[in-house]
Amino acid sequence: MTADELKALIAAQLPCEHIALEGDGRHWFATIVSPAFEGLRPIQRHQRVYATLGSKIHTDEVHALSMKTYTPAEWAQQAGG
Repeated sequence: MTADELKALIAAQLPCEHIALEGDGRHWFATIVSPAFEGLRPIQRHQRVYATLGSKIHTDEVHALSMKTYTPAEWAQQAGG
């Protein structure tokens, strides 16, 4: 799976203002900014992202995905800080 394919998969089911991906095709690191993360704990945010992957994570097409998740306001603080 390419970064563009993974990005499209996540963005198709989760409204995202920003997605950055790095990886080797199986092991990925993502930075994701979404208003859908408002009011969610980090584990709940990660579960939302994993839900967008569906069977891809279970069939090992995406072996590992580590991520940082932000709301738009949190992201603005990161960028400005």
